[in-house]
Amino acid sequence: MAKTLIIGACGQIGSELSAKLREKHGKDNIIASDIREGSEDIMNAGPFEVLDATDFHALQDTILHYDIDTVYLMAAMLSGTAEKFPMKAWQLNMETLFNVLNLAKENKISKVFWPSSIAVFGPTTPKMDTPQQTVMEPSTVYGISKQAGERWCEYYFKRYGVDVRSIRYPGLISYKTPPGGGTTDYAIEIFHSAAKGEKYTSFLSEETALPMMYMDDAIKATIQLMEADADDVKVRSSYNLGGISFTPKVLADAIRKEVPGFEIDYEPDFRQPIADSWPSKIDDTEAQKDWNWQHEYDLEAMVSAMLKGVKSLK
Repeated sequence: MAKTLIIGACGQIGSELSAKLREKHGKDNIIASDIREGSEDIMNAGPFEVLDATDFHALQDTILHYDIDTVYLMAAMLSGTAEKFPMKAWQLNMETLFNVLNLAKENKISKVFWPSSIAVFGPTTPKMDTPQQTVMEPSTVYGISKQAGERWCEYYFKRYGVDVRSIRYPGLISYKTPPGGGTTDYAIEIFHSAAKGEKYTSFLSEETALPMMYMDDAIKATIQLMEADADDVKVRSSYNLGGISFTPKVLADAIRKEVPGFEIDYEPDFRQPIADSWPSKIDDTEAQKDWNWQHEYDLEAMVSAMLKGVKSLK
């Protein structure tokens, strides 16, 4: 069985992706790694390496040691945090990508997954049903790094034949890991407040509509894209991925159906302008056409799953 390395395995997506891939392919075939040790669940579930993916030689040594075939590069500094540390975000987000792409170029690995984001879009992008190919003028550090990454992924595919695949994730919602500094994190925090019977203060305004997705759908899409035949992967920059779009007010109303009396107020902060620059709804027709993508969780199913999941953590 070919072995897989997950970089950033302790993060929001990486932790759940690691668990799913280990369940699917066997724990010894999935090597989890991160810049520091993670939870006991991740550490004890299979092979784990402390790895700084900005260190090319350390990364190469790990890949050769385990005879890695596929790399999922999930390490990144997210939108909110990146605005506070722009140079650190650029270095982390770009250097790790170049290290992995260059190892693939040298045939040390055969397949790469790299996540992009709706942050590649900007204030000039059509907000409703944002198409696969459109104006991309990101106004955030995170978005700029992701747009540059998309261009490099496509370049390495066309110039060197690197089999790199990517998804533009919407806001991802999960109860299993804490929020990681993203602009859509309110949609995670709100469930923790609701489960405790506490009032929630949203850092986005009540009418800020953004594309969102329950984590189970995002993990399913990631694995589905990586298992697709190479000839079916027509987009080598990054695929639009749509899910469900809602505002903080709509989400609070949906929660209130299961948690009567839940209260919310709004105090927009520095993340509001970031959210205002992003689309409200994504068109993912290309993903549907090329590799049969379809999300499963609507708003009601996501709210129910999140409330149940958060309460299970107590």
